[in-house]
Amino acid sequence: MTDPERWPGRRRLRPRDFAENLVHGLAKAMAHGLAAESLSARKGLLQGLDPRVKLAGCLALIVSGVLAQSLAILAALFLIAVALAFASHITLARLFRQVWLGVLLFTGVIALPAIVVVPGTPVWHIPLLDWPVTEQGLRSAAFLIGRAETSATFALLLILSTPWPHVLKAMRSLGVPVVLVAILGMTHRYIFVLLHSAMQMFEARRSRIVAAMPGRQRRSMVAASAGVLLGKAFHLSAEVHLAMISRGYRGEVHLLDDFHIRPRDWLALGIALALPIMIFWSQR
Repeated sequence: MTDPERWPGRRRLRPRDFAENLVHGLAKAMAHGLAAESLSARKGLLQGLDPRVKLAGCLALIVSGVLAQSLAILAALFLIAVALAFASHITLARLFRQVWLGVLLFTGVIALPAIVVVPGTPVWHIPLLDWPVTEQGLRSAAFLIGRAETSATFALLLILSTPWPHVLKAMRSLGVPVVLVAILGMTHRYIFVLLHSAMQMFEARRSRIVAAMPGRQRRSMVAASAGVLLGKAFHLSAEVHLAMISRGYRGEVHLLDDFHIRPRDWLALGIALALPIMIFWSQR
C-alpha cells in the first residue's frame, strides 16, 4: 500500500514554528484581555452597582469565606458567587478557565499532604504505601480549597464586572494609599503595552523568515528580542512618566464618570456586610 503522504498533488501542512506560536499566543492574550473588559460594559447585576459598593461588598464576602467554619456555609457562599456570575452574564466556563482550575491545581498541591498528615479517624488507606487518609485531613483540605476557590471567585467577579479605572478610583475612595493605586494602574496598562509591542516585534520578524530556523538560532532570536523589548519598556516608562508629571499627575485617579450611590447600592452593601456578622455570630 502506498503512503498517503507521498501521493502526487497532496500538500502536507507545515506545523507552525516558534515565532508563529509566540505571535498566536500573544494575540490570544490580547483578545482575552479585551474580552474581559467588554464584560464590564454589559447590563447585569454587578455591572449596575457602584464600584465602591462592589469593592467593599467583595471584601466582606471574602471575609465571610475566611470566617466560615462549616463546609455548608462555605458551599453556600460559593453558590452565591455562582448566582452572581449568572446574574452578571459571566459564564461558568470563563470562571473555570480563569480561577477554578488554576486555584484547584495550586491549592490542591498544598492541601494534598493534609489528608495523611493531619491525625484523626482513618477512612481509607493508600494502596502500597499503607498511609491512612483521615476524616479530619479531608476536612482540612476541603476547607483550604473551598476558601481559596470562593475568595478567588468573588475577586474575579469584581474585576470582570468593573472597568479597571473604576476599581482604582474605588480603592482610593476607600483609603488605599496613592502609591499602591498608581503601581496597580501602571502595571495593568504596561501589560497591554508590552503585549502589543512584543506582538509587533515577532510579527515583523516572522514576516522576514523564509525558511525554518535551527533551534540554536531560534533561541538566539528570542533572547535578542527579549533584550530589545526590555530596553523599549524602560525607555517607554521614562517617557510616559515624564509626560504624566508634566500634565499634573500626582498619583490620584481622576475620571469623567462620577460615582453615585443609589438605594439598591445601599441594599447590596447592607446584605454583603451583614453576611460576615451573621456567620461570626452563628459560630460563637
